[in-house]
Amino acid sequence: MLNKVILIGRLTKDPELRYTPGGTAVTKFTLAVNRFRNKQGEREADFIDIVVWQRQAEVCANYLGKGRLVAVEGRLQIRSYDDSQGIRRKAAEVVANSVRFLDRARDGGAGSGGTGLSEDAVGYGSEIAFNEEDIPF
Repeated sequence: MLNKVILIGRLTKDPELRYTPGGTAVTKFTLAVNRFRNKQGEREADFIDIVVWQRQAEVCANYLGKGRLVAVEGRLQIRSYDDSQGIRRKAAEVVANSVRFLDRARDGGAGSGGTGLSEDAVGYGSEIAFNEEDIPF
């Protein structure tokens, strides 16, 4: 059986880093992924929750920020939980095996220089030109 997801999109807000009681790092962020244009010629986007674990979670939390372009490779996971009213809910998320940074931070924010890590260590790809109007948020 195969469960593999590959997405390219932009972070909708800064990643959230937390640690499990056992000390394992986990970072969550939401990726905005453009769809083909609709019948009216407008772009639409899907907003997909991403979960990253261990050292890669810390790297993502430290070097990514809102608007950054990334490629995520992982698996789709559907989990169930009970909400505050006791109603059973389902959540779909991508558990990342790999997160590649496809651009560089534009200002002194997350991902800018002075990290002591090489570009390969944090997963930069080739720089991609984009139009600011293409960002769905």
